[in-house]
Amino acid sequence: MKKFIRQVCIICFAGLLFSSCKKELDITQPPVNVPHQAKTELSTLLTENFETGSKASYASASVTLSSGSWTFDDALLGTLSTDLKNGTKSARIRNTGSLTTNFNITGGTGTITVTVKHGTFSSDADSDWELWTSSDGGSTWQQQGNTVTTSGSLQTATFSFAATSSLRISIRKVSGGSSRINIDDISITAGGTGGGGGGTPTGNDDDNMLLGNPSSAVADAYYEENYLMVKTYYSLSYSRSRAIPNWVSWHIQSTDLGTASRSNDFRADATLPSGWYQVQNSSYSGSGFDRGHNCPSADRTSTTDANSATFLMTNMMPQAPNNNQKTWANLENYTRSLVNAGNEVYVICGSYGKGGTGSLGGVTTTLDNGNITVPSNIWKVIVVIPNGNNDLNRISGSTRVIAVNTPNKNDINTDWTTYKTTVRNIESATGYNLLSSLRPSLQDSLETKVDNQ
Repeated sequence: MKKFIRQVCIICFAGLLFSSCKKELDITQPPVNVPHQAKTELSTLLTENFETGSKASYASASVTLSSGSWTFDDALLGTLSTDLKNGTKSARIRNTGSLTTNFNITGGTGTITVTVKHGTFSSDADSDWELWTSSDGGSTWQQQGNTVTTSGSLQTATFSFAATSSLRISIRKVSGGSSRINIDDISITAGGTGGGGGGTPTGNDDDNMLLGNPSSAVADAYYEENYLMVKTYYSLSYSRSRAIPNWVSWHIQSTDLGTASRSNDFRADATLPSGWYQVQNSSYSGSGFDRGHNCPSADRTSTTDANSATFLMTNMMPQAPNNNQKTWANLENYTRSLVNAGNEVYVICGSYGKGGTGSLGGVTTTLDNGNITVPSNIWKVIVVIPNGNNDLNRISGSTRVIAVNTPNKNDINTDWTTYKTTVRNIESATGYNLLSSLRPSLQDSLETKVDNQ
C-alpha cells in the first residue's frame, strides 16, 4: 500500500510541484570543507511526465508539454491500456521516430544525469533506442551512453555525462521496425563531484560515477531497492530491504591518499529517507561479521572529513573477518600501490546473494533481528589508467581491468588473485551493466578477459 501511495504521488503532482518533490528526495551528503574541491548538490533541471498536451497521430509535429515544446517525429501521446505508462499518457514511438526538445535546458554544472522510463508497447517485439544530446542548440548531436533495449514492463534507464552550458535531448528509436515503444517520466538533474581529495575535475574527469550507473539507480525514495545516494567521496545504490549497498563507486588519485588518521566513527546515515531503517554502529555486534567498508577508509585519507565519510553504515556490508582483514585488505593495499605508482583508478565494489560464514561458523543469512542481509559474495572491479586528463577517452582495449569475486567466508584464501574473474561474470551474477559509459565494443573487449598481471 505504501508503494501504491508513493506511486500515486509521483503520478499526480506534475510540473513545479513534481519538481519540488524530486528535490526533497535527492539525497546528498551535507557539504564538508575540503580545500580546492568542487562540490555541488543535485538540482533538477527538467521533469516531463507527458500528462499534458495532445497528439493522436504519428505525423511529425511540435507538441507543447509541461516542460516546453517537443518535436514528435513518428511519435504520438499514447492513452491506450496497452501503452506502458505512469498516469494517463506516455509517448509512443514507432519505426525510427524520435522525441526532441525544441528548447535549451540550462543551469547544469558538474554531472548531468538523465533518467527515462521505457518499455515495449502492447505485444510488439522489443526495440532499441538511444539518448542523443546537443550543446549548440540542435546544430550537432552526440550519443550518450549505450543503446537501450526495451522490455514488456516499464524500466528506468539512466545516463550520466559532463554538464554543458546548454543542453537539448533527443530520444531516438533505432531498431525494431514498426514495433512501438513507450517513453515516460523523463528527469534531468545536475550536480556531483570528483574523486576525494584534491583538484577540480576537468569536465567529467574524476567523477565517482564516471564509468556509469551499473543498476540505473534513481535518487527517488520510490526506488527503495535501487536508491541512488550521491555522496561527496563516493556514490552508491542502496537496498532498503537488505540494509546494505548494492554497489559503491569511487575514484582514487594521489591527492586522495594523505596522512589523516582512521576516524573509526561508525554511525547511522541520517540522510536515508524518512521511515527507512537505519543501521547503527552496534548492529553487527556479536555477529561474527565485520563492518566491512565498500569504499575503504584508507582510500580517503586526504582530510579528516574525507576519512570520516567512509564510516557511514550505508557504506558497510557484513563481511567475514578474514575476508575483510586479510584477502580484501590485501587487494585494497595493492590498489593503492597502483595509485602511488603514478596511476589513477576507478573502483566499483558490491555484494550479492544471501548467506555468509563468519567467525562463529555456520551460514548466517541476516543480522540485527533480520534487518540486515549477509551477502554470499563480495566483488570489485578496478580500472587502472595513468595519471592524466580526459579519462574516458584514455580507456582503450589495452587498459588494465581487475575483476575479483570472493565468497563471503572466513576460511577464504588470503591471496586475492585466486579470485580473479571477468567483469562479464560479475554482470551475469548481479544483473548489472558495469562500465556502461564505455562504447559497447570496448566493453566487450575489457569485460571478457581475466587480468593476467
